[in-house]
Amino acid sequence: MKSIRVMSIFGTRPEAIKMAPLVKELAGRAGVESLCCVTAQHRQMLDSVLDIFQIKPQFDLNIMEPRQTLSTITTKCLLGLERVFQEARPDLVLVHGDTSTTFSAALAAFYSQISVGHVEAGLRTYDKYSPFPEEMNRTMVGDLADLHFCPTPANRANLEREGITKGVFLTGNTVIDAMSTTVRPDFRFTTELLNRLDYVGRTVILVTCHRRENYGQPMDNIMTALRRVAEAYPQVELVYPVHLSPVVREAAGKYLAGHERIHLIDPLDVEEMHNLMARCRFVMTDSGGLQEEAPALGKPVLVLRRETERPEAVAAGTARLAGTEEANVFELAAELIESPAAYERMAHAVNPYGDGHACRRIADAVEYRFGLRENPPEPFAVR
Repeated sequence: MKSIRVMSIFGTRPEAIKMAPLVKELAGRAGVESLCCVTAQHRQMLDSVLDIFQIKPQFDLNIMEPRQTLSTITTKCLLGLERVFQEARPDLVLVHGDTSTTFSAALAAFYSQISVGHVEAGLRTYDKYSPFPEEMNRTMVGDLADLHFCPTPANRANLEREGITKGVFLTGNTVIDAMSTTVRPDFRFTTELLNRLDYVGRTVILVTCHRRENYGQPMDNIMTALRRVAEAYPQVELVYPVHLSPVVREAAGKYLAGHERIHLIDPLDVEEMHNLMARCRFVMTDSGGLQEEAPALGKPVLVLRRETERPEAVAAGTARLAGTEEANVFELAAELIESPAAYERMAHAVNPYGDGHACRRIADAVEYRFGLRENPPEPFAVR
């Protein structure tokens, strides 16, 4: 039987969460030799995901260094992957989303004349500096890729507007697949504070804020609004797993430390984050992934950004764009706290991001592209 060698490459925790179930799906295909290469753009947070999903990469570039820059990440990835490709000689390289690892891996594969498949393709804000550098990373990968795996119809439409119509598959988002294995009602947190919180009687709000475009005044505004929320509503408990970035940690410490109902904790692994999300009241975040994960759990999302490349959740009503101005962030949070009707409208909106079968569709599409399957996969349809 004909077989193909497929290498999945990722370097950050969000990529790992979304690629792990795909790596395992490909490993179960008789006609596919599934290889995994990590760049370790994020070392500690990446390793926790690998442990949870029991993935042992065949290649590890281990590029992370203190206060690394976009240039050092990109050059280290390019040079390291050149050597990896010479040794492994994959038929297809799979990259995910919009990180510097993603762009570097796609470019390195292009230099080696290896086909590229882009998982989570077609997301756009059409502002090249927001999110930065992600918007240009994913746009340039779109030009380099041969296969495009779009989570939603809107993502596919973005590619069509750019003239990309070949090799495009509508799959849903792989993060929904991942959550089917991570969220459990009997889950126990390693952080005892999270086990003690009263998720029924109190209003527990999960917060994340770490994006580069929010550094400076936008982050100051967001942090000020978060403290106002805690001070205005005595039933609120804010739980903020603080990113390891020194800039983020400094801002969180300056504005939020010392309040008895604002819990600044270390970053959580994927299982703990998903289970905390399942138990909280709602989510306030500038993360991309949480905008997809929270709707799958019926949790409203306030997006702490000026725009989002994930407008489907906003259109469906499960997310609202809060921006980065203090007054607006506070007012939207207050509405969800005070108005049961507003909360219920968002909590019961349809999740537009997937049905838990994205990895199967992607693997089917790969097999179809390389002649191992007669028919393409049926596209994901929002119910």
